[in-house]
Amino acid sequence: MKRIIKYPNSQIVLQNIIYKKGSNKRLRSILLREQKNFCAYTEEYIGINDAVDIEHFNPGLKYTANDSYENWFMVKHKPNNAKRTHWLEPILYPTDENLEERLIYSDGYFLHKPDDIEAKNLIDLLNLNDEIFVKNRKKYIERRKEIIISRGFQGNEKAYFEELINLEIDYIKYFRAIQEEFNIDIWNMIPL
Repeated sequence: MKRIIKYPNSQIVLQNIIYKKGSNKRLRSILLREQKNFCAYTEEYIGINDAVDIEHFNPGLKYTANDSYENWFMVKHKPNNAKRTHWLEPILYPTDENLEERLIYSDGYFLHKPDDIEAKNLIDLLNLNDEIFVKNRKKYIERRKEIIISRGFQGNEKAYFEELINLEIDYIKYFRAIQEEFNIDIWNMIPL
């Protein structure tokens, strides 16, 4: 999982847009744009035919005065439903500026230091190390490595991912895995 950036100059903040019962089309649109059309939890591209939700990371804040932009993320519907229903405290927020040091990626898994209960609770809440998720991340990285070699991009992996962004952005997944496995900050290669 990659840290989700929240912008102090977001149109959500500047226009004081709030989540309400009923249509939240404008809010949804801005969140999607800020997340570059990627799911906050799975790091998979959100396509036109994908069912998505405005996720209230802490569901206990929904429809309260404390619910805000910092608690809202665009996520694919199915992974959102797979999120554990029991809220865990203390928890590492997806926006924490130290998330990537505390949520450690290793060969498809997300790990934490033994005393980091907040990171452990985030992993548990989002079920990040579910066998299927780990398998999919590992297979994706293995396949990218094979394609990079077969297409002659070995030693210039960044060029491969630039091409993928320009031609088939919906094939991009797992930012943290790419970042750690290829030493490429692919998130910042995608325009906002």
